[in-house]
Parts: sequence; structure tokens; C-alpha cells
Amino acid sequence: MARQNVAEQFVDILARAGVRRLYGVVGDSLNPVVDAVRRNAAIDWVHVRHEESAAFAAGAEAQITGKLTACAGSCGPGNLHLINGLYDAHRSMAPVLALASHIPSSEIGLGYFQETHPERLFTECSHYCELISSPRQMPRVLQTAIQHAVGRRGVSVVALPGDIAGEPAPDRVARTALVTTRPTVRPGDDELDRLVRLIDDADKVTLFCGSGTAGAHAEVMEFAEKVKAPVGHALRGKEWIQYDNPFDVGMSGLLGYGAAYEATHECDLLILLGTDFPYNAFLPDDVKIAQVDIRPEHLGRRSKLDLAVWGDVKETLRCLTPRVKTKKSRRFLDKMLKKHADALEGVVKAYTKKVDKHVPLHPEYVAAVLDETADDDAVFTIDTGMCNVWAARYLTPNGRRRIIGSFSHGSMANALPMAIGAQLTDRRRQVVTLSGDGGFSMLMGDFLTLVQYDLPVKVVLFDNSSLGMVELEMMVAGLPSHGTANTNPDFAAVAEACGARGVRVEKPKQLAGALKDAFRHKGPALVHVVTDPNALSIPPKISADMVTGFALSASKIVLDGGVGRMLQMARSNLRNVPRP
Repeated sequence: MARQNVAEQFVDILARAGVRRLYGVVGDSLNPVVDAVRRNAAIDWVHVRHEESAAFAAGAEAQITGKLTACAGSCGPGNLHLINGLYDAHRSMAPVLALASHIPSSEIGLGYFQETHPERLFTECSHYCELISSPRQMPRVLQTAIQHAVGRRGVSVVALPGDIAGEPAPDRVARTALVTTRPTVRPGDDELDRLVRLIDDADKVTLFCGSGTAGAHAEVMEFAEKVKAPVGHALRGKEWIQYDNPFDVGMSGLLGYGAAYEATHECDLLILLGTDFPYNAFLPDDVKIAQVDIRPEHLGRRSKLDLAVWGDVKETLRCLTPRVKTKKSRRFLDKMLKKHADALEGVVKAYTKKVDKHVPLHPEYVAAVLDETADDDAVFTIDTGMCNVWAARYLTPNGRRRIIGSFSHGSMANALPMAIGAQLTDRRRQVVTLSGDGGFSMLMGDFLTLVQYDLPVKVVLFDNSSLGMVELEMMVAGLPSHGTANTNPDFAAVAEACGARGVRVEKPKQLAGALKDAFRHKGPALVHVVTDPNALSIPPKISADMVTGFALSASKIVLDGGVGRMLQMARSNLRNVPRP
């Protein structure tokens, strides 16, 4: 049996760790690794058109599966392109292993062609970043990188010079067991007892939930029922906590709606569950706050805490709920549910007024029809910008759908490459992008990746011919919009020229049929929807806080554009409020 080289050993270790795809763009320093992938049946090379797309795709796959994924870039400029997608994966807590191929080891530090220093460049967007300088070092470095990515939920980067990748691997390397799953973490009894006392002493408790509530829906609902707490959420918590939730009071933050802001400010005790919500201006500073998080470095970095609790949300609530006293009064909860319904009644009018006849199409209408037409288990990938607004307001979670975006890093152009990674996990599952014209055109080259691999991704392109969110930011700051206009082609014709299905929608009556036709199509498809560039509106009074950072109550809606079916859910929850 021929002796393995380092690249073959590298690929074997990735495969044993559960990696099924390596996303990247080939290059000379990567050739030994790509060739090793070619000869290994357990792992596939996915050839994208831009390394940034490779990192976004790997991050999306990791978020869908919860398992380790991998991407690669060749030396210098090749692996530099990975950095934006890796930042996003790292901040989304997606376990991703990145291979940053490197120049010949003998030339490092001598200003060689394409020389960079990846072990320095990637340190801020990774838990672990190391250079392999000898074949004997590789297995232990790679194992350590894998365990950092899996155990700490984020990115690890391994820099591997191309010449070392091609060298013979050392004989009789021990096959060390790899950690590929995480344990549950529960707080100590003393912390739980202190949290119980805070809850029992508070008359009004509010829960505010983030992505850390994934898998804990039942536990959150049981706890909310016991302490009669309204439940708000951040954008990354929407898919996990909003559905089947009789305590829902909406979302807080820049895209907020409903009564989440009021519920967090009018309570006696605010409990933050699995959220690293970044906008501290929306958090109260005059109520008691407890925070539960699996990552201790997140505790207290957004607001002053009365109690920090280190543990995962599901296990913490399993331990906590039996210990707290059942609260008898629903007065605060019912008040917040009523405020929530009233708030949604007000903003929904903008959506219902002749919206099905308006040309150019209201983007709110497009998002609402898309929500009704898409599968119950669809994966939605969302471009940063105005598409975040439509996703937050109109996509209806149900416990089976997934909603993925660059919600923590806030990068443009993420939706299309994320859809590649999401679709490769399951070709039978519907994957739909909500793409803006700015984001789509930035990484449009990877639409060709959909065609090359015949991935049945459906791109729904909201074309308002502008960078809409940036334009809004300028307007709120009192500045005239400048540099935000896009001159766009007929994207449907572009899609057809690439070998995919393309359809252009300019009138509301065309929309439902175009979406259904695209969803029935077995391959990739793009629905180019021309939307109203004036679909933004500013509150009647612009506050100083808005100008400096959008720090305003969610009751003053920044984007007056309706809230889709959430009003129906609020009305339904309100009907369950006991009457005197």
C-alpha cells in the first residue's frame, strides 16, 4: 500500500470528523489537497466562483446541520477572499474549518509572490489559527482545530504550505478520537437558587430570546406559562421562538415591531435567554436583568446584569422551571399582548391599502405572497438590508422552516452563497433566497455554481434599483441619498443566459404564478421582481436618538410596512386572554 502524503492524511481526518464537502476555488498551492479529495469517496470538492461564497456556503451548511463543515482558499489572494464569509460563520457560531493554503515553506517571510500571513490575518475571526510547518505537526494541529470549531462553535483556520501538503505523511500516526458533538451545560445549584429568588420576587417578568433558544421551544413555553411572562425575540431568535407562542410580543431592535420594546422596559425582571442582542440602546437600564448563555464571554457585555447564568437555555430551564413558584396574575402578560395586537393593527394598514394593485410592486406584498407560497419546511436565506425587514415582518416560522442570514455580521451578498450550502445538504428540500439587487449583483458569479451543480435553489430578487437600507440610513441622518442607485439588467434574462429558469415580474397579478412556476421547476430559477423604490417611510418625528443610532422605541416603527400574518397570530393570542 502506497504511503499517504500530508494532503491525503488531512482529507482523511476531515472525513472522519464528518465533513462531507470542501468548498473552494482551486489553485496551485491547493493542488495536493484537491487531488486528495478527488480520490476520497467520503468527501466532495465543491467548486465555487469566489472563495467568499465558499465560506458563506460552508457556514450555512453548518447552521443547517449543526455539524463541522469546511472551505479552502489557495495561497495569498485566494484565502484572503474567505475572510468575510468566515467572519460571518464565526459570529453565527457555525463550526467551520478553513484551510488557508500557503506559499512554499522555504519562502515564508521573504516577500515571495502572493505572500501573506494567514496565521495573523484570520485570528480575529477564529477560535484557533495556526501554521503547519512540518508533516509531523499536521495531525495534531488539525485535530486541535476541529475540536476548537466544534467545541466552541465557530471558525478554526489551518494554514498549510503547498509543498508540505505534498510531502509524505509520517508513519504510524495515532488515530486520535475526535470530538464532534457538544455536551449540555447546566448552571450550578447556587446560581439556580439565586435566579429562582429573582423570579419569585418579581411581579412582572419578561423573556427576550435569541438563537440560543434553538431546540428549547417547549421549555421556554412551559416556563413562560408558569411565570406569566411575555416573550419577545431578536431576529436570530425568530425561527426558534415565534411559532406556536401564545406569549409572543414581537421583536425588538432596528427592525422591531409589536410590544417587545415595552415588555422589556415595563417589567420588574428581564431574562435574556441565549441572545447576544447587539443593540444595547434597546435594552432597559432601570430594571433587573438576568442573562442565560452557553458562552460566558457573552454574559453582561450588552447590559449591566443582576445575575449572570452560564448554561445552555434548554438545560437551564429544565432545572429552573420546577423550582419557581407559579405566578397567579396574568395582568402584565395580558396588557403586553393587548399592546402587541394594537401596535400591529396600526402598522398593517400600510400593507393592506390597494397593495395588490400597486405598480411597481410593494416589497411587502412580494414577501407576503412568498411566505404563503413556499413550502412548510423551506430554508430561506436572506440578504442583508431591506430583505432583512421583509423576512422579519413576513416570513412565518413554524418549527420546520429555517431562516438564515448574516444577522450578526451584516454582510451584503450572503443569500446566494448561503443557499448553495443549504441546498447541498438536501437537494429535495426547497431553498429560497430573498436577494436584494445590490447583494445579488455583488456575488452574482456564483449563480453559475447553481447551474453547474444543477442545484434547485430559487432566487427571489427584490429589485428596487438601489441600496435601500443605506438610503434609509442616510435619510434618517438627515443626508441626501448619494451613491446608492443601481443600474440593473434584466436579471431574468441573465438567468436564462446562464442556463437557468428566469422570469420577470412587474405587475402584482403576475407574482403568484411566477413563484409557483419557479418552485415547480426542477433546477435553479430566478424570479426578478421589480419593486417600489419608494417603499420606505420615516416616522413623522425624527428624534436625536434616531439620528445617532436608531435608538428608539420599537413602538415608533422605523419602516412602516406592515407585519404580514403576525397580526393574525397576535389577534389569536389575544382571544385567549381570560375575560373578567
